Amino acid sequence: MRVEVEVDGGVVKDAWISGSLFRGLEAIIKNRAPQDAFFISQRICGVCPVSHGHASSMSAEAAMGVQIPEGARLVRNILEGAQYLHSHILWFYTLAALDYVDPVKALQANIADTYALAHAAGTRVADFGAIAKRLSAFVERGQLSIFANGWFGHPEYPADMPAELHLIGVAHYLEALEMQAEAATIIAVMGGKFPHFMSSINGGTSWVPTEEKLDDVKFRLAKVNAFVREAMIPDTLAIAPFYLDALKFGGGGGNFLSFGVFDDPSFEIDNRYMPPGFSEGASLGLDTVDIDNVKEYTEHAWYSSPSGLNPKVGETVPAFTEYNTDDKYSWGKAVRYKDLPAEVGPLARMVVAYVKGDEAVQDLIDSTLAKLGAAGKPEVLVSLLGRVAARNLETAHTATLTEQFLNDLIAAVKAGPLELFTPHDITDGEGYGMWEAPRGALAHYMTVKNRKVDRYNVVTPSTWTCAPRDAAGRRGPMEEALIGTPVADIERPLNVVRVARSFDP
Repeated sequence: MRVEVEVDGGVVKDAWISGSLFRGLEAIIKNRAPQDAFFISQRICGVCPVSHGHASSMSAEAAMGVQIPEGARLVRNILEGAQYLHSHILWFYTLAALDYVDPVKALQANIADTYALAHAAGTRVADFGAIAKRLSAFVERGQLSIFANGWFGHPEYPADMPAELHLIGVAHYLEALEMQAEAATIIAVMGGKFPHFMSSINGGTSWVPTEEKLDDVKFRLAKVNAFVREAMIPDTLAIAPFYLDALKFGGGGGNFLSFGVFDDPSFEIDNRYMPPGFSEGASLGLDTVDIDNVKEYTEHAWYSSPSGLNPKVGETVPAFTEYNTDDKYSWGKAVRYKDLPAEVGPLARMVVAYVKGDEAVQDLIDSTLAKLGAAGKPEVLVSLLGRVAARNLETAHTATLTEQFLNDLIAAVKAGPLELFTPHDITDGEGYGMWEAPRGALAHYMTVKNRKVDRYNVVTPSTWTCAPRDAAGRRGPMEEALIGTPVADIERPLNVVRVARSFDP
């Protein structure tokens, strides 16, 4: 991905986001058996293959008129939940934490004060002294190892954030690596391996839950969820007050879209545990989602395909010319909902769930806003800090949901027998799978003719958030969010990086 900004007077005045890689996996899937799409399409993403696999199987099942059984629903929900936990922990600590935590400043921490601050913040303690020694060894050698390539000492790190809080962040950064492995192992136990699991085949699941495997999953999920509740959420609340200026920029256009995720027993999209919806503008209203309202525009993308088509009938014909922000500058099409740019992802899902009245989500958001001094002002979520907080709050919500799915599966196994797969023939038809990857709204479209895939199209979350300008010249969501971002150092635009990374592209 390429991010280009125009800065004037210390703030971003214009921005262009370019997808710099053409993958064309849809072309590889064409003319293959429908069940192959589940395995191939996961290669679109190394972080969210579970979501691509599920959306692909849903599209095939819809095309062939197949309904998966209850046992498969629970297994898929647990797999999806484990991926959300893995992805969100990975994002907050491994990918984004060093934008907010300076490991070099952590060396100034008083160890006793670090323990006291951790207790006061309600977050986990660690062997802070040993971690400080490891950091010191890195710095003395002039090699920061896994902390290399940061912009440490940058003026956009808050001067008043105590060194002890930086050290706590570093300690949990390291522990988060172990938690990611635990979440990935849950997927591997249930899916054979991760990334690119193998068990959510068309018609249900090939994973058979046994007492031993369920115990393994329950043990690992408890470890991950404890880390989320005892470290990730307290860390967020402890660090956020030092970045309250980030409530004032990075918001974007204010249109939010969710396709919904985690099916309930009815399999109705509107009944999903994280609900679907479209919220347009600052009013934070809510409309039901109609997939026919999705269109892809190619005026500023390197395709010769017709513009303004629904993905069900859209084409993907690459035609690279040159990088020119006045003409074509991205491999990403400008996907729009109701012809409007729409942000997708954790903030969008939490906004939709909040407006729809999900009590658990409302409690999470309202209590967090109160702790940040913004009680009763959910509109401040439309900001850089709001986007970061929403992802972490969704992690806590997902932890609870995934525990519920696992307990339901254990109860179903005890009640037995449990159906996991619906036998079916390969038949011709058209279908789509609307789902939510951790990064946002995801749709796979499949047409089957003569028992082969005749057409396949995928709209990924990054296609929504990293979209270029459309036929009307409107910026994509990330481009719009960058407008107004303060830039203290033009050579090292840390706030620009923070806003771009907050979308988790």
